[in-house]
Amino acid sequence: MDMIASWIGNIPDFAVPFALAALGLIVIERSGVLALGAEGLMLVGALAGIGASLMTGGATVWALILAMCAAGVVSLLFALMVLVMRINQVIAGLALVFFCQGLTGLLGTLLDWTNKPVAGLHAVSLWPFSELPVVGKLFVQNPLVFVTPLIFVVVVLVLNRSVLGLRLRAVGENPQAADAAGIPVLGYRCAAIVAGSMLIGLAGAYISVLSTKMWIADMVGGRGWIAVALVIFARWSPWKALAGAVLFGCIEALIPQMAASGIRLPQYFVFMTPYAVTLGVMIWVALASRDSSSQPGALGEPFIREERR
Repeated sequence: MDMIASWIGNIPDFAVPFALAALGLIVIERSGVLALGAEGLMLVGALAGIGASLMTGGATVWALILAMCAAGVVSLLFALMVLVMRINQVIAGLALVFFCQGLTGLLGTLLDWTNKPVAGLHAVSLWPFSELPVVGKLFVQNPLVFVTPLIFVVVVLVLNRSVLGLRLRAVGENPQAADAAGIPVLGYRCAAIVAGSMLIGLAGAYISVLSTKMWIADMVGGRGWIAVALVIFARWSPWKALAGAVLFGCIEALIPQMAASGIRLPQYFVFMTPYAVTLGVMIWVALASRDSSSQPGALGEPFIREERR
């Protein structure tokens, strides 16, 4: 029972980065821009969060905010490539990942931020739920775990219940019609890229500042790619993405618990488990649903404004 309680208590710590990154990708792709750069933006957020925490003497909240801003600034490079230069969005996303991997590895070494511990945030308890048997540890988490569902509520309300969200979805479904209605397509797409990238940067900062509490090169470890798969699995639905993030959090949280309990598994089998599950989920989604109506209609298509006579 102690192992089960510990496993349940650790699930949010592994699930939150997946959830925030997937939510950021949904915001971007709802505007019609195909986003594959989550891995790189998470690395930027992770490094910026640690750097800000070290330079501010442990001001964790400011570190998270600056990490979001750093990812938002870097995303402008992606926006320039896909919105202005109209580079293929798949190629631009992959280029962004490689650029961010090189940039964070270089800066982390030059600035000597590698393996420098930070304080993070103290866990808070939701009493009396924290006193429950077995599941009590689920309600003793760092504050961002409890804030994450609120972030999802706000984003869902903006996307589905506001004029801003309606226009954003119109841009993603039919940019030509949105442009004819007077909606600035490129402006909305650029804003979606920056806002979504800030959420992805927050996911990276969570890993470094609140979970690992230090910077290690390439520490995101493929979570950005899993977040991309989560978006497809969720059919661009934020709540389904949150459920998928919890599923992957359960899997990742189980691995260290098995090791601690003395269960010996081949090292490479353990490393491949999250990706094997990702492949299985993708195959299941492909076989279970042929309906692509939930996908933004203009996803991946560059916007070229038609000349009016």
